[in-house]
Amino acid sequence: MKKVIIRLIVLVTLAGAGWGGYRFLKQLPERQDTVPTTKVQQSDVVIRAYSRGELRAVRTATIAAPNLGGNVQVTSIAPNGALAHEKDLIVEFDDSERRANLEQAQLQVQQQDELIKKQKADIATQKSQDDVSLLQARYGVLSAGLDVQKAPVLAEIDAKKNQLNLEQQKKAQAQLEADIQSRYEQGEAQIAVLQETRNRALINVRQEQQRIQSTKQLAPIEGLVSIRQNRTGNVNFGQTPPDIRSGDNLQPGIPVADVLDLSELEVVAKIGELDRANLQEGQAATLELDAVPDQKFRGKIKSMSGTASSDVFSGDPSKKFDVVFSIDMRQLLAALGMKQSDIDHIMATASENAKKNITNTAGSFFASLRGGGDDAAPGGAPEAGGGAGRGPGGRGGFGGRGGADGAFGGGRGGPGGPGGPDGAFGGFGGGRGGRAAEVAGDVPPGEGGRGGRGGRGGPNQIEQLLRRAGASQFSDQDRANAKFPVPPEQDSQVQVLLRPGLLADVQIEVEKIPNALHLPAQAVFQKGGKPTVFVQQKNGKFEPRTVALLKQSESLMVLSGGVQPGEIVALTDPTASKSDKKDEKKSGGAAASLPGGK
Repeated sequence: MKKVIIRLIVLVTLAGAGWGGYRFLKQLPERQDTVPTTKVQQSDVVIRAYSRGELRAVRTATIAAPNLGGNVQVTSIAPNGALAHEKDLIVEFDDSERRANLEQAQLQVQQQDELIKKQKADIATQKSQDDVSLLQARYGVLSAGLDVQKAPVLAEIDAKKNQLNLEQQKKAQAQLEADIQSRYEQGEAQIAVLQETRNRALINVRQEQQRIQSTKQLAPIEGLVSIRQNRTGNVNFGQTPPDIRSGDNLQPGIPVADVLDLSELEVVAKIGELDRANLQEGQAATLELDAVPDQKFRGKIKSMSGTASSDVFSGDPSKKFDVVFSIDMRQLLAALGMKQSDIDHIMATASENAKKNITNTAGSFFASLRGGGDDAAPGGAPEAGGGAGRGPGGRGGFGGRGGADGAFGGGRGGPGGPGGPDGAFGGFGGGRGGRAAEVAGDVPPGEGGRGGRGGRGGPNQIEQLLRRAGASQFSDQDRANAKFPVPPEQDSQVQVLLRPGLLADVQIEVEKIPNALHLPAQAVFQKGGKPTVFVQQKNGKFEPRTVALLKQSESLMVLSGGVQPGEIVALTDPTASKSDKKDEKKSGGAAASLPGGK
């Protein structure tokens, strides 16, 4: 019985303690979430725009894999990060196959040269035979003419036979002359065909020579060597492709390396929409490089993009504008400890590089076609030679024309004039003797119809054009003497310290407003399409109040009214639910509700 009473007492005691604790908790005030606050300030305000950007070179020369008729293999490449001077070797490709093709193309040119020589010898031999045959035909005409003159002392039928024989001899002579001219033109046509075949072989030779030249890529400017990544292989997502190195097979046109001009640098940064409205080109800025601490450098806004863009991989989904800042290179180089003479040399280099076209602009083959001169005018008097070709690529002059008595001139055409010094062709045949003059008896029979031979032209025009088309920025001697730059660990020059890709902080002073009300951007919210702040009352609660904005930036809001100096405002929306607050944190805070705010 005693045990039961003890147990009841214990139970009553526990129940009373529980009830007392419950009543005590009920009497405690309800727990409230802590709201961060700030005070409204009134003072002189300097509106600044802040950003963080990347240092880069103004001029970059890209070295690409050449077109060698297929994939190319890298045999050697400059060290990454080396400081290359102009005409230094950057990358070299395998040229063994191209040299074999060059030898084959040169053999084809030699073969065509021999065929042309043989054809010319055949034409000369045939001409000698034709001269003998033509002399015999002329002798037959003269002999038949003498027989015709015996007509008064011969019978009528014999005289008629002699007359028919004369006509037959003249026809045979005319046919022989036509055959000789036909054979001559046929031989010249065959030479022209062989010459065109030789020209095609020359084009192949020059093409292979240009391909061999392109296997050595030199630096067009002085700058830092940056080797590209090899993205031609199978690279899984998330893996970093390796740099291009010796032995890699690349497709034609793939960028292999960049030569970054260190004599002139700029900073590329991103600016929000609110700051973009306050900036303009030429505005002064202050830059601080992470690699050069405790140093501030002068700069200016060089250019600004007109459209905004976002980078989904950066963790910031907001759209921002790209802004390019120039940097005072003399101040920067002096801060690195460079001597004044070296600074002057670097600035002179920058001035020269600005005038250069750093892309590979080998002369166009078709542009060189415009270099030829005019054809020479036809020759003049009978028996005179034609004029010579006047300009490079000009044709030789025509032979002198005959007199004015016949339809084509009375006299025998003179020899064709020689071709110009670079002419593709020599002068064509001389003036033609007029058939009318022959009929009229102004010239002996057979002397009227044939003009003189054309003169021989100068060196082949196609060779001149190919030499012009193969002209490039570097000579064969430059390629033969080119060497790779020394590795970066062996180069102690100050320019190497300015490597593109370094990060920099940018600060721009937009405007100075005296005695202005201002708040952090996080304290202003958009409610009902109006800028609103939450002012804390004496009882601890927050009252929404509409304010008027005078100036705004990404970090600061300048007010023209709506609040008083010293009032406490909330930095988060106290009326928002817990889920809204979580969404607000994810979206970037109160400034995200403003136009362009992030």
